[in-house]
Amino acid sequence: MTDQPNQPHQPHQPHQPHQPYDGYDPYGQQPQAWPGQGPQGYEDPHAAQQYTQQWQGQTWETQNHQAVSAQPPDPETAILTPQSPRSPRPTRSPQNAGAPQPPQAPASPGAAGTSAPGYGPATVGGNTRVTDAQRARAEGRSPIIEPGMQPAALTALLGLLLAGAAAVGTYALLVPLVVLQAVTAAGWFRLNGMWPARQGIALGFAGALAADAALLASGRSPSAILGTLGVWVLLALVLQLRSHADPDERMYGLMATVAASALAIVAGGYLAAEADAVTVGAVGVAVAVLARALPLPTPASVVVSLLAAAGAGIAAGSATGLGTPGALLGAGAAACALIGHRVASYDYPSRFVHFTAGVALPLAAAAPAVYVLGRALG
Repeated sequence: MTDQPNQPHQPHQPHQPHQPYDGYDPYGQQPQAWPGQGPQGYEDPHAAQQYTQQWQGQTWETQNHQAVSAQPPDPETAILTPQSPRSPRPTRSPQNAGAPQPPQAPASPGAAGTSAPGYGPATVGGNTRVTDAQRARAEGRSPIIEPGMQPAALTALLGLLLAGAAAVGTYALLVPLVVLQAVTAAGWFRLNGMWPARQGIALGFAGALAADAALLASGRSPSAILGTLGVWVLLALVLQLRSHADPDERMYGLMATVAASALAIVAGGYLAAEADAVTVGAVGVAVAVLARALPLPTPASVVVSLLAAAGAGIAAGSATGLGTPGALLGAGAAACALIGHRVASYDYPSRFVHFTAGVALPLAAAAPAVYVLGRALG
């Protein structure tokens, strides 16, 4: 009995019908040699490209975007990355080693792990996020969300602090006024979608402090507000011209900085107004914002707010000696406050916007009315 050399056991392979070889391996491997010819490689690394199957059609994402060229998709990440020579290859079990597996079909946009609600379809090139305001407009809904009762309560509290501090004295009024000016600058930048913008916020707040100092130095003359506003607009323009950002970003930053500085500086009108006018106007704003937060239709809510502010103006005017004209002052301050409230509600604002711009803008917008009506009625 002769010894046979040890041969590795070869599993029996079923007979496969002959198919034409087109040079394309569905698993991303290099073209193989013809059976019987033995292993061989290309001497020229670029010679293999002429045997590789080319995809000449349009990809699946052309229904949402412009046509792009693509290579055969990777079975593992068909909708995330294009096929590349170094992309990982799927493993094959010994039972299925001889049977090619077709590539997976691309998943639907909502089924992909990277496609969350509120985003566009998943594509190789990526897609920008659809904001809540854009979706609301596309669906015919209003992009307005009002701050609600909690920010209104904070506005009312800050307004009552202004009213009480004005009755105490000028320097007591500075404490709630500085808080109002700081929240105004921060809230305006966040309302415009620019965050963090520490330089712009700091510049606007610094302008408000400069205006307050100029008011105290000039005996509360309103010309100090106008002079500070002009200087700060010029300063913001110079700083933005020195920026290395894109021209569009520089323009957006300039407008946001100028607006934030102007609102924070104009809020200093409470310091220039008469003490009785500040008390009546701040009380009127506090009552109007609380009434506006009630669950009523918008037209009815506006009317109720103005009437409530007029009534609060009469009550505060009787306590301060301003008398019945306090109704006009309260209603005028409330009308400006409702405009600020409406601005803080625009374009699906965030919770941070509601608790900054939603709190400060009604009081900041009412400051000019308090000064002008106080001078006229006093």
